[in-house]
Amino acid sequence: MDLQQAQSLEQFKGQPRLPKFAVPKRYDLTLKPDLSDCTFSGTVLIDLSIVHATNFIVLNALELAIREVSFTNSQNRKYSPSDVVVDGDDEILVLVFDEALSVGDGVLGISFSGILNQHMKGLYRCTYMDGGVKKNMAVTQFEAVDARRCFPCWDEPALKATFKITVDVPSELTALSNMPVIHEKLNGHLKTVYFEESPMMSTYLVAVVVGLFDHIEDTTADGIKVRIYCPVGKTDKGKFALNVAVKALDLYKKYFSMPYALPKLDMVAVPEFSAGAMENYGLITCRETELLHDDLHSAAANKQRLVIVVTHEVAHQWFGNLVTMEWWTHLWLNEGFATWISYLATDCLFPEWKIWTQFLEVTTGGLRMDALEKSHPIEVEVHHARSIDEVFDAISYEKGSSVIRMLQDYLCDDIFQRSLSSYMKKYACKNAKTEDLWSVLSEESGVQVNALMDTWTKQKGYPVLSVKSEDYILEFEQSQFLSSGLSGDGHWIVPITLCLGSYDKRKNFLLETKHDRLDLYELSCSSDGNSSLFEEKNQEKFDEHLWVKINIGQTGFYRVKYDERLTARLRKAIEDNCLSAMDKFGILDDTYALCEAGEVPLSSLLSLMHVYGKELDYIVLSRLIDICYDVAKISSDAIPNSVNDMKQFFINLLLFSTERLGWEAMSGESHLSALLREAVLKALATFGHDKTHEEAMKRFQTYLSDRNTSLLPVDSRRAAYIVVMRNTSTVNRNVFETLLNVYREADAVQEKTRLLRSMASCPDPNIVLEVLNFMLSDEVRDQDIVYVLPGISLEGRETAWRWFKENWDLILNKYGASLLLTRFIRDIITLFCSHEKADEIEEFFTSRLSPAFAMTFTQSIEQVRIKARWVENIRQEESLQELVKGLACSG
Repeated sequence: MDLQQAQSLEQFKGQPRLPKFAVPKRYDLTLKPDLSDCTFSGTVLIDLSIVHATNFIVLNALELAIREVSFTNSQNRKYSPSDVVVDGDDEILVLVFDEALSVGDGVLGISFSGILNQHMKGLYRCTYMDGGVKKNMAVTQFEAVDARRCFPCWDEPALKATFKITVDVPSELTALSNMPVIHEKLNGHLKTVYFEESPMMSTYLVAVVVGLFDHIEDTTADGIKVRIYCPVGKTDKGKFALNVAVKALDLYKKYFSMPYALPKLDMVAVPEFSAGAMENYGLITCRETELLHDDLHSAAANKQRLVIVVTHEVAHQWFGNLVTMEWWTHLWLNEGFATWISYLATDCLFPEWKIWTQFLEVTTGGLRMDALEKSHPIEVEVHHARSIDEVFDAISYEKGSSVIRMLQDYLCDDIFQRSLSSYMKKYACKNAKTEDLWSVLSEESGVQVNALMDTWTKQKGYPVLSVKSEDYILEFEQSQFLSSGLSGDGHWIVPITLCLGSYDKRKNFLLETKHDRLDLYELSCSSDGNSSLFEEKNQEKFDEHLWVKINIGQTGFYRVKYDERLTARLRKAIEDNCLSAMDKFGILDDTYALCEAGEVPLSSLLSLMHVYGKELDYIVLSRLIDICYDVAKISSDAIPNSVNDMKQFFINLLLFSTERLGWEAMSGESHLSALLREAVLKALATFGHDKTHEEAMKRFQTYLSDRNTSLLPVDSRRAAYIVVMRNTSTVNRNVFETLLNVYREADAVQEKTRLLRSMASCPDPNIVLEVLNFMLSDEVRDQDIVYVLPGISLEGRETAWRWFKENWDLILNKYGASLLLTRFIRDIITLFCSHEKADEIEEFFTSRLSPAFAMTFTQSIEQVRIKARWVENIRQEESLQELVKGLACSG
């Protein structure tokens, strides 16, 4: 390469997107995986349009050996590149031609080879058991930017093309891809499988799976064949997912007024998978836990999670696959909408689950992440391919889906559905940006949606509304909410909903300025027009009893801080059972967030929590329990002498519900009761409730001798496993060894997962160290670290951090710069709550930061510092320890 060429190549380095000299239209891809040697080879013929005369063709390739390259133009003239440059840093393949390629069509042919990696991205290998023998299978995971690890391509979502795929595989195995098989040709021990050509789609949605499976199938009302591929002999465990998938396809066809675009939909349970599931067009891949339902081993939470995952991935066949984001900046159009509509679909299929109340947990996840200074806008700039994975976070999913729900609530369901149908029709088989959706919604609704929503998607953060009551006037002030307690400078157009003393007296309006006032006179008038609430004789009654709730049903993505008078009235309304579960959740959640930010003292939060002692609604108790966990952890650093009293107070809060639920399911009980039993027993086990510990150990011993005993049903097992681990120590490790044997003997993935979630909860740091080393062993699949790490006990955090530092190189090599690596960073770092530890961790990572986890790291450090400030605030509260002691004695 001469100096001039080298300088010309520099123009392609460090660019987030490929140059547009050439645009792909069609890929004819042949893959030949060798499952014994864990390698693959292939050829790809790419139909191109050269749109500008050029001496360069630039496309993506990573970790591929390029064998042969040629370009043939429409006059059948063949060009061979004078240089082939593979740039691993920028993940590009640059083909240099001495003679410029002229504008027009042609075919680029490339032969290549690569390694079936173990990092669960690109074309990778994973293992399964066949008759007691461990064997390899091949799976693809291309989202976000890993199609380039499998074949050279224009690996950007906007560069859609059709795909004709052929694979050579061992004859006894099943080969699957996006489209149905046209033909199979046997050749000794191998077979060549030819698939139909796909419609236009993005590279990240291309998929191939090669392995040994059984399957079951059904057909939708309009003839779409749906199959669930399961491990051999386990097709019965795919029936529930099949039923959900078929119903979801029919439901979305009606909702979007648009049929499913492919002739078939396969869903495959894959034994090793880094995410939960992936929406590849026509070939959805999932973790086994997310697709297989086992009546004996699937808890209510497993069943619900399966429905959410299946409806989410099926929704992507429209939102994401048919209409695709133009660039990763608009990822939320895929993930936010699929998350939101998965709850809509689940509510249609299982209305008794009241799933929209549980959507509040999604909103809370978004609110927590977006209260960080190191958050990012929904529409986020992406400057490096490896940083894209980090955008698959609580902002794209949880905040994205929450602002969609807020907008749906503001516009009303009918207009929203009609708009989405129009959007699907307009952009089918194309790419879209956020503003394209706003344009369609504005057209259908007559509302300037872009002006409203730009404040929510183009800037990070959200507001807290400070609300004061003065002479029947409500005063509103919005400011950016930050968990650090610092002030931000964001400004939003906020859809406000409120009610006054009753859900019959409601008002909706837009808060467009920093300050606003609302006269309650009109809202307080009774239905016959009389303003009896404001008559002189009723003034005292109004002051005492008339509560105001802002953000009805928590449909808005913001927090509310009430003045003391309004707060007192709301507390009375909770005591009198005047509020819905969603509003009780919201008041509790906002108060917790304000407490963490230093806006409300911990004593006020604890006093509010005390009001929830007779609560029985799942979503409210679930949030209460999570807050108990967080307060117990922060208290161990802030007021260690009061931790036992604090835990006793939390136990008192939960005894009312646990007495009604017991350990075993009651005949005909609801899905929500089963969810609540698991959550309450697990909390009592964690807080050290003596009676729960005694009962758990007794039932666990019965379970050891009879795995089918009714004394330890599936929804109670997690609590029992936590009790086992909380009673394990270096000198009393027999029960731990027993639990490990239960894990080794378990066949059901749900049971293995449940055990892994509990193992690191031991208070003995030496046992936690054993569990962490066990997690890295061959006995635990790489994908399953996501279950172990969030369970690390507070007592084990120093050990976990030391272990993480000592094993950094091993972990980086084993898991690569992947989603799994971010879980190590987040789950271990955020256990701490001191500035000193944050400094120490930052120093360790000074020379180790990578774009693949930089955002996760900075957010994790920020969370540590937020908790450090919270500890300082708590230590300054007067009479707090006396309050805690009093609450502990009030049970």
